[in-house]
Amino acid sequence: MPTRPIHTVIGPDSYLVVDAATPVREVVCKMAARRLSAALVVEHGVLTGIFTERDAAFRVMAPGHDADTLPVAEVMTHNPQSILADRPFGHALHMMYEGGFRHVPVIDADRKPVGMVSSADALSLEAIQFSKELVQREEITVIL
Repeated sequence: MPTRPIHTVIGPDSYLVVDAATPVREVVCKMAARRLSAALVVEHGVLTGIFTERDAAFRVMAPGHDADTLPVAEVMTHNPQSILADRPFGHALHMMYEGGFRHVPVIDADRKPVGMVSSADALSLEAIQFSKELVQREEITVIL
């Protein structure tokens, strides 16, 4: 699993891209509707930041900002670490572990977002592998 290229792990609905000028409330509503915990922020199609549920809580709600008028660019994490889609998934996991964050934007050579990997993706892949192993064990038990 760690050697699988990231593009085999990410799904087409696994990420949300918003413009930097989008109001925070609109971004959060889009995240909630798609059950995502982060959004990739772009300017002219190029990744410039990431906005997470933690940003919403600690940078918007706690300080008492107006989420209806505040542009997401003012409270996002600027220039997040990112990874190319052909890199191994294990590299993204290592980046998350070393950096202490839960999301890594996946970009192309022009820095345009093509997906996002999260720590939850690692758990999902492990669950799939575990399920396959259980099926194999049951098949072996039936044979024996």
